[in-house]
Amino acid sequence: MRFSILTLNPGFFRGATDEGMVRVARQKGLLDVVLVPIRDFTVDRYGTTDDYPYGGGAGMVMTAEPIFRAFESVLRESPSGKPRVLLTSPQGRGFTQAVAEELRTEPEIVILCGRYKGIDERVIPLIGAEEISVGDYVLSGGEPAAMVILDAVARLLPGVLGDAESAEADSFSEPLLDAPVYTRPEDVHGSRVPEILLSGDHEKIRVWRRREAIRRTWLKRPDLLLGRTLSKEDQKLLDEIKKEEGR
Repeated sequence: MRFSILTLNPGFFRGATDEGMVRVARQKGLLDVVLVPIRDFTVDRYGTTDDYPYGGGAGMVMTAEPIFRAFESVLRESPSGKPRVLLTSPQGRGFTQAVAEELRTEPEIVILCGRYKGIDERVIPLIGAEEISVGDYVLSGGEPAAMVILDAVARLLPGVLGDAESAEADSFSEPLLDAPVYTRPEDVHGSRVPEILLSGDHEKIRVWRRREAIRRTWLKRPDLLLGRTLSKEDQKLLDEIKKEEGR
């Protein structure tokens, strides 16, 4: 997979892409990350990439032409000629695990990182960008959001994770949070690992983990269960949990 990132701050990514699963994916030749500094495509000596908004108001707006030229440079080097183009934007489609799964099948993705008050609105349809949001909060720019997308997608590429089942078992791979996890020693300051996890009974452990995943989801993120059709086993476990919790 090839990720091209159009950004005013390429330095943001240089350390981040050398760590974690993104590093592993790059080292294995499964991911190519290309940083495209938009400022390199300006025409004045100041490297100007922003201007005042028409109609007045606070903030500055990213100008269109440097973005167009940066994007055209990506197309010239594009293996497919038709990359999927994303724009990090607070008004975009919410980024979820399902979206990450969808994106991992793309051979080539371009991410345009927004900055300042936003980008000239005409850019979006002219480069065919899909707006995408990583959450309802304000960032200083689109770079952190782009890194979130890159990391979430990179770890799903076949061959990146050492354990192929790890990605499938992660929170949000289905609409449940993970069950609690523990490791050695058995006793930490008087708090012990649940005995069932030491029992060696794999079926009981499976049911316990499923029960606690449902419990955690119901208590902490009940919105994930809304509108979901649960299996008979999951519904039975949820009913038992509600009785136990007195709700």
